[in-house]
Amino acid sequence: MTNHQTDVLRTYTEAVHATEEALTALDQLSGDGDFGRNLREGLDRTLTLLDHEPRESATATAATAFLDHVGGTSGPLLGLLLREVGRALETEQDHLAGWSAGVREGLAAVQRVGEAEPGDRTMVDVLVPARDAFAAGASFTGVARTALAAAAATADMRARRGRASYVGARALGVPDPGAVGVALLFWALARVSEPGSALGDPADLVPVPERHG
Repeated sequence: MTNHQTDVLRTYTEAVHATEEALTALDQLSGDGDFGRNLREGLDRTLTLLDHEPRESATATAATAFLDHVGGTSGPLLGLLLREVGRALETEQDHLAGWSAGVREGLAAVQRVGEAEPGDRTMVDVLVPARDAFAAGASFTGVARTALAAAAATADMRARRGRASYVGARALGVPDPGAVGVALLFWALARVSEPGSALGDPADLVPVPERHG
């Protein structure tokens, strides 16, 4: 189980490295422009801890890295999600059942703290359909496709939470970076769990917005 978790996190890290510039450009339209860097740094720290101080499961290590060392709003929320996934994977022998339970409980934790609802243009807009896809018996690839589509759909939403809520329509037409970042986690999960899945390369899945001015 731990090796599977580690492989997922390494693949996720590679995907974030490949898309950091695009994630940063997306966040510059609606946030502080630091989401891509924060996500990468959290994952890089996770891998460093796993390589040198493997004291707990890989997902629990990632949760600690994000909760204790990553700033901004998304870092701690990702930490909460990963913490619940890690807890579920400790009790479930089946990867699919563990991730299903972890995402369900992780979403609940994220909503308790962040108070976001579907339609607010946040990572919740990916986590809700991902939870529902797991509950409906979807494969990892099916969940990833659902998550990626849900992230893309945030392009049509006006933000109602956080700093993005103050920029009005400026971010319309491009997806929310936090939603995309979480969708990439499900992409990595499917890539590792079902290697034959045809999901495309991460750099092709994250749009780079046009720069104006």
